Amino acid sequence: MEETEVGIPFYHAVGKEVEVFEQVYHNKLPILLKGPTGTGKSRFVEFMANKLRKKLITISCHEETSSTDLIGRFIIKGAETIWLDGPLTTAVKNGHILYLDEVAEARPDVIVAIHSLTDHRRELFIDKLGETYKAHEDFMLVASFNPGYQRGFKELKPSTRQRFVALSFNYPEPKIEQEILVQETGIDDDMAKRLVMLGNKVRNLNELGLTETVSTRLLVDASKLFQSGLAKRLAVKVAVMEPLSDEKQTLEALYDLTDLMI
Repeated sequence: MEETEVGIPFYHAVGKEVEVFEQVYHNKLPILLKGPTGTGKSRFVEFMANKLRKKLITISCHEETSSTDLIGRFIIKGAETIWLDGPLTTAVKNGHILYLDEVAEARPDVIVAIHSLTDHRRELFIDKLGETYKAHEDFMLVASFNPGYQRGFKELKPSTRQRFVALSFNYPEPKIEQEILVQETGIDDDMAKRLVMLGNKVRNLNELGLTETVSTRLLVDASKLFQSGLAKRLAVKVAVMEPLSDEKQTLEALYDLTDLMI
């Protein structure tokens, strides 16, 4: 769990997502961010929390994430047994933004736990205490998931999806992605353009059968590495290509592409 105070994260809007998020927040609705890994979903949430001047609590969900992890548990302190609020309960009580990153990865009981917070009730029932808490006026529930990665493995039920307003994220247009690389790392325009061209080339190589493709995040990582002195091709290979595959032939094809374009 990460708690983020007001900061100044950089985010380049590509559409009306800022306006949508603001209206969703003011109407006390939950929102679901859909899109591939590394397309700016988490950065967008950080940016909006800063813009709205709200504390953000981020939960990176995985297969062991349970409702108890979110809601809270009894702990032994000295000779006493006391209740300790989890991050969801804390956010509900204090009016924070709670962000469930990759919510489809969590155990099913997590989805059950948030149901009453995603409709008109906006309340949280804690069965271990036998109490129900109405959400603070400023509380907001944000969730994200990667539909492409989850397909055929873990998927959000239609009944769950329909409890959220939804925004789709994808890789930025080349010009915007170049601006992001320059802003984030100080890389020069020409190199940013080459990196974005390389990224888009790999994204369109369906024959490689990659589970995930080149994200903006990976391009930023490569830019940082050779801005700090690592050879450009080496930076791209270790920061962009190596994370994509463990298959020798696939990596060789990606290396050849890197040598050709960088």
